Amino acid sequence: MDGVALGARFSIATNRLAYCGPADAEPALYEAIVTGRSTPRARDALARFEALMPYLEAIGAANGLDPFDREVVEAYWIGNGRLEAVDRPRFLALLEALTRRGLPPSVARRLAEHLPDRPLAHHAFHVSFVGVGAVTGHVPTTVPNVEACRPAAATVSAIEGSRLTVTGPVVREEGGRLLLDGRTERPLTFDPRVLDGVRAGDRVAVHWSWPALRLDARMARELDRWTERAFAAANEALPALGVLGPEPGPGPTSRT
Repeated sequence: MDGVALGARFSIATNRLAYCGPADAEPALYEAIVTGRSTPRARDALARFEALMPYLEAIGAANGLDPFDREVVEAYWIGNGRLEAVDRPRFLALLEALTRRGLPPSVARRLAEHLPDRPLAHHAFHVSFVGVGAVTGHVPTTVPNVEACRPAAATVSAIEGSRLTVTGPVVREEGGRLLLDGRTERPLTFDPRVLDGVRAGDRVAVHWSWPALRLDARMARELDRWTERAFAAANEALPALGVLGPEPGPGPTSRT
């Protein structure tokens, strides 16, 4: 599985929901997922995801790698040591790049004023600090939507047909900060071509209720570790920013 195929696994869910990316991206993304290989159409589609590319470009530039290098894509969605190279000045530049993709300049300025000492170019930090849908405006930043949008590691407890039951911690808010707490069990529909050979006891990465990837032990540890770091960094600023809403908003029915 190369970087484009890995990125497609996470991006296809939000594209189906019309939250981000070009309207015609799904077939190209699905082809990359099931073949495990990049195609020009899939790479081009991912390059047009509004918030994604500034992160991949920042991680790639900081490490001297192509934005779609497997390690770069893994750093953003799961987490690895490549994130350490994206320091505070680089993240400030990343915020500027997000404004060219749709993040309101006033929001970018406020985020820059409250930027933690060690921001992370990880998707969990993006959704908790920058905000779910902050770039596209297609979905509000609420605690339930942060939970849905973060790449979450969950354990498969049962499989029946094309449905998985998974368990894992959930996001809650306390004093304006985000915590991962407790455990919840929920059923999810999965695609056997995407999670070939999945079994009870496996850990999977879930994005917007889409089981995107079967995690090996290393990847599961990294996702847990970097999610904790992302929320700890975001929590330095969230009480002052005060942007978390109490209830999920209605999802969009189409792109605008």
